[in-house]
Amino acid sequence: MHAAPGREDHPVITASQLAEADGILFGFPTRFGMMAAQMKAFFDSTGGLWQEGSLAGKPAGVFLATGTQGGGQETTALTAITQLTHHGMLFVPVGYTHGAGMFAMDEVKGGSPYGAGTFASKDGSRTPSDAELALAAHQGKYFAGIAKKLKAV
Repeated sequence: MHAAPGREDHPVITASQLAEADGILFGFPTRFGMMAAQMKAFFDSTGGLWQEGSLAGKPAGVFLATGTQGGGQETTALTAITQLTHHGMLFVPVGYTHGAGMFAMDEVKGGSPYGAGTFASKDGSRTPSDAELALAAHQGKYFAGIAKKLKAV
């Protein structure tokens, strides 16, 4: 499917390990305005977790990469929410909690109120900008705070 080969220095979680997490931020590339088929196949492999309700009540969020500005970051997030909903997971968007950085128009950058994002270019050669990395770091901290609060309940 023209995906880059897996890297040994990037750990890969199994579907069964999802149940052990206090919360999950899913990151994946966009393909034609929705999650890549490989990610959809991963979600499809969680049927047993769905049947047992193992992910119900867990916070979840998304961060994305697209090849172009019109690559579908928001539609990908919206279509990913259906996977989370069927599991009974609680979608935690970043919203506009990052403040002024969310409104700046002085550079091209990915991300939205649904989650952090980057524009990778059509060949994946573009690395995330400082603004994109700042939003991603903020989303991680914000999400962890929500997960911690929910865990305490």
